[in-house]
Amino acid sequence: MIRATSVRTVSATPETVWSVLSDHEGMSAWAPGLKVAVTRAGTPEPNGVGTVRKVGIGSPGPIVEEVTAFEPGRRLGYRALAGVPLKNYRGEVTLRPVGTGTEITYAVEADKRLPAGEALLAKGLSKVLLSGLVRGVGAGPR
Repeated sequence: MIRATSVRTVSATPETVWSVLSDHEGMSAWAPGLKVAVTRAGTPEPNGVGTVRKVGIGSPGPIVEEVTAFEPGRRLGYRALAGVPLKNYRGEVTLRPVGTGTEITYAVEADKRLPAGEALLAKGLSKVLLSGLVRGVGAGPR
């Protein structure tokens, strides 16, 4: 298994970060080039567990993800259903209050098939996704 984790602390509250993180279609605003559409609402929360989102990234075709964990203000997890070159790709974002801000941990993991390539891809994904989320929150690093 490969796992990559990126961590950053921002000056925004966990509630503010959560409002950006849990707005799936709003990802388009903080991840330039992405087009995100919810194709199935979750239950009982429309953006919660069971939500399926289609993330368009251009020519390779859309990535289809399903939300697997939804703990408001704390944790959002998802898994890829299609469109990702990594086998059994999963992601998890956890939020932890730190003073008046929030520590954001973005972790991605997948089954390991290639010695180094997939690990580099996973590390890059965790960094890029976390940087986009921080931009979306609008609260710079502390």
